[in-house]
Amino acid sequence: MIIRMELIDAMLVVGAGAVAGVVNAMAGGGSLLTVALLNVFVGLPGLVANGTNRFGVLIQNASSVLSYRKQGIRGFKRAVAIIFPVTIGSLFGSLLVSSITDETFERIFGILMVPLLLVSLRPPKSSGSEITWHPALTTLIFFGIGLYGGAFQAGVGLLIVVALSKSGLDLVNANAVKVVVIFILTAIALPVFIFRGQVDWGFAAVLAFGFAIGGWIGARIAVRGGEKIIRPVLVAAVVALAGRMIGLY
Repeated sequence: MIIRMELIDAMLVVGAGAVAGVVNAMAGGGSLLTVALLNVFVGLPGLVANGTNRFGVLIQNASSVLSYRKQGIRGFKRAVAIIFPVTIGSLFGSLLVSSITDETFERIFGILMVPLLLVSLRPPKSSGSEITWHPALTTLIFFGIGLYGGAFQAGVGLLIVVALSKSGLDLVNANAVKVVVIFILTAIALPVFIFRGQVDWGFAAVLAFGFAIGGWIGARIAVRGGEKIIRPVLVAAVVALAGRMIGLY
């Protein structure tokens, strides 16, 4: 489905993408804002908003992978153990969610927004450079994360970082692994939405531009403590949009 893009819509989407990019750079959860905004304000059906958002996420995480590599932090080696279960889970999740109705997706997504937001407000703590979980447990947990990520995407970075930190990785290494995993997860899920006509390419390109700007700014804001400003804005926006998506007003 393609919706005609007005200038105000484009500006709104770029702005939301920039804020989401900042939030994702600091911890994660930016897609809670962008998917809901594409649905509520721009008017994209829920599944199209979900699919369109994936393109911006793909571009942002590709950029993040390269950025980490330039800084000498390579997440791919540590991601190997979880790539397969995440990939399989992502494929199943994307096939499942792209088959439901827009109304069902919007209700489910709206309900999930607030608990995922609460998770994002409690950053995990850990230290270490290797995953210490048993391989079977690692496979099971990351299959579940891949299943969720393939279906909904929003908040999956938070779930990955929390899981990796619990498994023994410090936050620097966990984030380096996270961007690799999300890039692969999104690259697997996006073609399913494209095949089913659930990507609006105009808004996808505009959103990706916003994501790129936000990701660049986000690292600098995080260092200077700007999260104290960004987080309250995200909380207010997500709560308001969640209520609209589940039909409270």
